[in-house]
Amino acid sequence: MTIRIFTALSAGLVAASFLAAPAMAEQIGEVGVDWLGNDILIDAVSDPKVQGVTCHVAYFDRGIIDRLQKGNWFEDPSNASIACRQTGPITIGDIDLDEDGEVVFKESRSLIWKSLVVNRIYDKKNDTLVYLINSQQVQDGSAKMALSTVPLYGQEVVWENGKQ
Repeated sequence: MTIRIFTALSAGLVAASFLAAPAMAEQIGEVGVDWLGNDILIDAVSDPKVQGVTCHVAYFDRGIIDRLQKGNWFEDPSNASIACRQTGPITIGDIDLDEDGEVVFKESRSLIWKSLVVNRIYDKKNDTLVYLINSQQVQDGSAKMALSTVPLYGQEVVWENGKQ
């Protein structure tokens, strides 16, 4: 009975984490790094509220042999890299302008406890979109992060709600 409750709770939490994902990633590359089946995956993530900006995210994906060998079956490392660029005309929708910004993309990196997150922050003074990728954990948060910026200065940018 206890196992069923834990399994149902775990499945519910995993499903909720996928439902909370603001954007979807499209895998565009996969580079094998060793004979254990470990790969570096590269995804393209379009900002759902900023048309014309695409972020490319690279992260480590452990293979089955590595998972069996290390005994940590349900978790991938926190390492990730990000590069965001203008890939078309920029139209900015209703974005959060607070200094903590908002989540653009979130993907589970373990069964329950860890997520890979991309946040967007608008730097009003420098007229720049800042994208931060990091790992969120329930405890022992990760200090591993990467940053990318998309300058808006001098660009023809459409603000749907008027420039702030």
